[in-house]
Amino acid sequence: MFYELRQYKIFPGKMDEWVKLMEERIIPFQISKGMVITGSFRGEQDETVYVWMRRFDSEEAREQLYAAVYESDFWQDEMAPIISQLIDRSAIQVTRIVPTPKSVTH
Repeated sequence: MFYELRQYKIFPGKMDEWVKLMEERIIPFQISKGMVITGSFRGEQDETVYVWMRRFDSEEAREQLYAAVYESDFWQDEMAPIISQLIDRSAIQVTRIVPTPKSVTH
């Protein structure tokens, strides 16, 4: 099992719109496809910082879930155009992390 820690740079003035999109459309859609979303955060002092985490049981599971989400017509036709207006895709940072032995996230 591992987590994906994803950090995005949100365009100035777009954070509220981004959070609404994430909470009302993106997260529910990804959950419906089997993704496990473990956290969603906005920067406390920096209005351009958004961070979220997803958990995967294996690399094979991650690949299957990515295909189910990102290759879907819904994602490509509806979400991708909107997302490009709200986040700086060139600044996306994705870090794969694993819990330490005493972490409660096992």
